[in-house]
Amino acid sequence: MIPQSFKDIVSNVENAGLFQTIAMIIFILFFLTIIYVVLRRPKKYYKEEENAPLEKDHEDDKFTL
Repeated sequence: MIPQSFKDIVSNVENAGLFQTIAMIIFILFFLTIIYVVLRRPKKYYKEEENAPLEKDHEDDKFTL
């Protein structure tokens, strides 16, 4: 039998519920870590970076057509 979808493959594995629980826990930990890292950065970091794409570099002046 050829599996038609990813769901068919995962549902036939032993302990599929355990793997799904572990995957969810890993995802939540990763998501919370990203939020923690973003909130722990000083606001000064974001002020310096918010206009970065708009600042003109001196190197760009050499290559204008």
